[in-house]
Amino acid sequence: MPSVVNKSLTNRDIFDFVLLSAIWGASFLFLRVAAPEFGPVFLIELRVLSALIVLLPVCVYLGKIEEIRQNWKLIFTLSLCNMTLPFCLLAYAVLSINAGLASILNATVPFFTALVAYIMWSQKLSISAVIGMLVGFAGVSALVLDSGGSSQPTENLLAIGAAVLASLLYGTAANITYYKLSAVSGIAATVGALGFASLVLLPFAIVQKPEQMPTGAVWLSVIALGVVCTGVAYLLFYRLISRIGSHRAVSTTFLIPPFSILWGSMFLGEELTISMALACLLVLVGVYITTGRYSALFSVKKQH
Repeated sequence: MPSVVNKSLTNRDIFDFVLLSAIWGASFLFLRVAAPEFGPVFLIELRVLSALIVLLPVCVYLGKIEEIRQNWKLIFTLSLCNMTLPFCLLAYAVLSINAGLASILNATVPFFTALVAYIMWSQKLSISAVIGMLVGFAGVSALVLDSGGSSQPTENLLAIGAAVLASLLYGTAANITYYKLSAVSGIAATVGALGFASLVLLPFAIVQKPEQMPTGAVWLSVIALGVVCTGVAYLLFYRLISRIGSHRAVSTTFLIPPFSILWGSMFLGEELTISMALACLLVLVGVYITTGRYSALFSVKKQH
């Protein structure tokens, strides 16, 4: 829709854009706090279930349940790629790496989005996009090399691998949404995916339930992660898409790492190392080259 794509950003659009980036940046902070207490799978079950409780009434009120029923197979696949697996992988990753590092790795999502589109949907991949990917992956490589010299290289490398795999899944989910679920409303796709994620993770969460349930302030992180960083954030995200277009809305990727590093530094005392700063710069420059100056996945025509 050219009218949306070319529309100038209003102050409200900019505010929502920055707010969404800040919220999703904070999600890595809450993961870092809660994952060691609850374990990755049990925590993510709490996350998706609490978000489902928030969004299901909205979906019912808008009369979108029938959309979920009609498209349940694709929504189930979307759930695996966009929530069930990547949420757990990131929760596992933050057991060994800090919130800022995890968010930098998560910023590689646009690379994988373009790569999956090229491999599975024969979408053209420009030379500039390839250069951008190489620059971005140079940043990831810098993080891997830095982790190799740490006191726990194996754990850190596994955590980095989990975070990169999560980004690949997110990129796959973006393509599924664009190519297969474009006619399905955002609220229906999100609520359906949350419902399936809750069901799939439930038996694993029961098995991995903490022997002693945590108490106190850590529950605030769980509530914030589910209600705010998942439920409210997705509503805000799809509202933003409706006003400024998908290709602009997904550019929150640029601001999530800085916010995550800021929150981690302020509330967890995490240190920003030179290698992390260099890697962050390389990843964000790579994302900009891949999606900023040239046609992004969501603004090009499908290849028939």
